[in-house]
Amino acid sequence: MTTLTKTRVLGGSLAVTIPIDLVRKEGLMEDELVEINIKKVKKNYFGALKGIGAYKRKEDRMKDRE
Repeated sequence: MTTLTKTRVLGGSLAVTIPIDLVRKEGLMEDELVEINIKKVKKNYFGALKGIGAYKRKEDRMKDRE
């Protein structure tokens, strides 16, 4: 099963938590050895600049100084 989780600082290390539904499905117990595959997720910036409006080309301000 695959899940997304965030890293946290714990002392001088990084820690991740495993969601309870995954723990129950896999039957995990405390002090068990598990294998974790790490893959950094790319950030999606779609919709990050809401309200900025459409780009409109302005007239050249230096045009009258020719």
